[in-house]
Amino acid sequence: MGRRSERLSKQGMLASDLAGEGDVIQVVSRAFDVLRCFEGHEARLGNLEISNRCGLPRSTVSRLTHTLTRMGQLVYLPRDQKYRIGPSAVAMSTSMMKGLQLRNLIRLRLQDVAEQLPGTVGFVIPDRFHLVYLEFARAANALGLHETTGSRIAMASTAAGHAYTAALDIDVGDALIAEMEREIPESAKLLKPRIEDNRRHLREHGYVVACGLWSPHINGLAVPLWSPQYQTYVVATIGLLSAMFDEKRLHREVAPPMRELAAAIGGLLEGADGDIFSSRLERKPLPVPTHKINNNKIIKTEETNELEAGTRRPRPARSVRARDGRR
Repeated sequence: MGRRSERLSKQGMLASDLAGEGDVIQVVSRAFDVLRCFEGHEARLGNLEISNRCGLPRSTVSRLTHTLTRMGQLVYLPRDQKYRIGPSAVAMSTSMMKGLQLRNLIRLRLQDVAEQLPGTVGFVIPDRFHLVYLEFARAANALGLHETTGSRIAMASTAAGHAYTAALDIDVGDALIAEMEREIPESAKLLKPRIEDNRRHLREHGYVVACGLWSPHINGLAVPLWSPQYQTYVVATIGLLSAMFDEKRLHREVAPPMRELAAAIGGLLEGADGDIFSSRLERKPLPVPTHKINNNKIIKTEETNELEAGTRRPRPARSVRARDGRR
């Protein structure tokens, strides 16, 4: 493996990679920025709308949409004079998801928690300044949240985003926030003042809460965990009505089952042994880990440590700074 490939595999999908790496091809990065503007298969956008959403000049957007249309990633709608996601993009994403048996097992775990708590439970992965729902489950009596698979949520205003950024190596997390300050300064103002408290709470308790940031009516709790498949942190998260679950109740009643959920998902991710298409995994009962505070810093379970809960890695927690963003 060459140095460039080795570096990319270590750094994963951090947004800061795009800011300082001279070997990143800018036109490729911009093409993906255009595609990110289409949040749903039915979304229809014109060049001006795309330009406003991704902050690129309209002339640049026009060239990119033309190329993406020629490639089948977008389709042009003459009547509307707008674009939508094309068949090639749909086929590519569908082929990736079709064999993802691991998602089905994760969905069952999420449903186990949704049957206990009246909220929306999700499994999300990072995508630059957002996170995307890979799976979700919702209690029958859940109110206030209606995310589905593929929904995008902002890092800066959600418990999932705060947990993800708190899990990153300090240098990498700070670089991500610095990039937010350049590109989406209003969002950075929500996250930056809370990052140190989030890091401390994550070290001491293994999860992060965010109350009323995304909506004054919604409180959230999230647990980050390392994914060998994606080589970055993924997050198990839940949103609940603030009128029913204030911050104290989140800590008391929501944190224990969410930490158990993260341990279970971590076990599935590790059990997949790098093969996210494996169909040989079996569903097992949710584990009940014993959490204990070690010098008021690290929450440990039976064979796990801190942010790697559930992965059952037979090695100590990492405290040195690493370029992949892991502690």
